Amino acid sequence: MLAGFCEIGGGYLVWGWLREEWPLWLAILGGAVLFLYGVVAALQPISEFGRVYAAYGGIFTAMSLLWGVLVDGFRPDRYDVAGALIALTGVPVMVAPERGAG
Repeated sequence: MLAGFCEIGGGYLVWGWLREEWPLWLAILGGAVLFLYGVVAALQPISEFGRVYAAYGGIFTAMSLLWGVLVDGFRPDRYDVAGALIALTGVPVMVAPERGAG
């Protein structure tokens, strides 16, 4: 959840600078928060980079829609919600199974 907040929040600050003419210092802060996202993602207990990021993608999808609702007043339609649910369903499929050597 922290990784998602960092990526979405940092990206939002950069977006605001580029698209909404917010002050440059917010873009710089956004860059720092995006760097923190990279650190948080690297600290996850799963050792495979691809699996961490793939599983995180499902969480990121749902968090992005929630951010849009809470921060931007975005109203997701049924396709947005269905897509987020499909993405979230994949997360436990990737991270829950015990995996043995070879």
